[in-house]
Amino acid sequence: QVLAESNPVRYGSLWRWFDEIYVLLDLLLQQHYLARCSASFSENFYSLKRIPMGEGTRQALATAGLPKRQHWKSLLLLVLVPYLKGKLEKLVSSLREEDEYSIHPPSSSWKRFYRAFLAAYPFVNMTWEGWFLIQQLCYILGKAQHHSPLLRLAGVRLVRLTAEDIQALEKKLAGPTSSQTHSFTSRVQLALRKALGGIAFSLSTGLSVSVFFLQFLDWWYSSENQETIKSLTALPTPPPPVHLDHEPSSALLPKLKTVCPLCRKIRVNATALSTSGFVFCYRCIYSHVKAHQRCPVTGYATELQHLVKLYSPES
Repeated sequence: QVLAESNPVRYGSLWRWFDEIYVLLDLLLQQHYLARCSASFSENFYSLKRIPMGEGTRQALATAGLPKRQHWKSLLLLVLVPYLKGKLEKLVSSLREEDEYSIHPPSSSWKRFYRAFLAAYPFVNMTWEGWFLIQQLCYILGKAQHHSPLLRLAGVRLVRLTAEDIQALEKKLAGPTSSQTHSFTSRVQLALRKALGGIAFSLSTGLSVSVFFLQFLDWWYSSENQETIKSLTALPTPPPPVHLDHEPSSALLPKLKTVCPLCRKIRVNATALSTSGFVFCYRCIYSHVKAHQRCPVTGYATELQHLVKLYSPES
């Protein structure tokens, strides 16, 4: 998007075909992880693997891969379903815009068709999301083996990687021993496998870090966050405390701490201001704050709710 906005002539086509390019890259990524780890990229990140439904306690290693039927079903459901759903949502959004601006004549059959489609889409989408919600609730309550209907359609279920799976994956990543790589062809194949393994590992680690970084940037530059930052930075800087020597109208502090700075008598019903910490008679400070809305000593803005009555141990 950044490249397309900076140079639409050269990179505009990349943005127009972004969904297709993303699907192709996602297809290659998921194919690699399904063939190598029997799991999708995200499932392998959380140490999970896919096994065929009906497989007992004796499970195949993750490096063995899935049967071809479950493998291709998983690949298509992982890649194709999100792509088609995104395309359908974009189509619905564009049709709603056309319907609002009345691009098609009111009497056209096409307009009647897509209006019926727009009317039916919310119910179809609600049924789809409700299907997923019910499946997740059944999984939480222990009534189902799958948290997603797509796993059931693929004929697989998720389990945790065992210690044997992790050891097998590490051995597969390390490649064959040197005794098996005497020929030039086998050495080239080993180098290519190591390179692909390193790329896959770097991609796995880099994606997890980059996704977090992109989410942070998205939050930082979001309109809501920018409005919050602007509202905070737009606040005026509070003025410094009023110095006693430069403010003749402010009350001078008496030498005795038990004397009220306002009435110059022994305090009665001692009351402190939470904004400045100075203590006065309740009646004196109440009248002053109600009239001037500030501390008589420091000049800090003060309200009646900032008055705190003090009680001596004798009372």
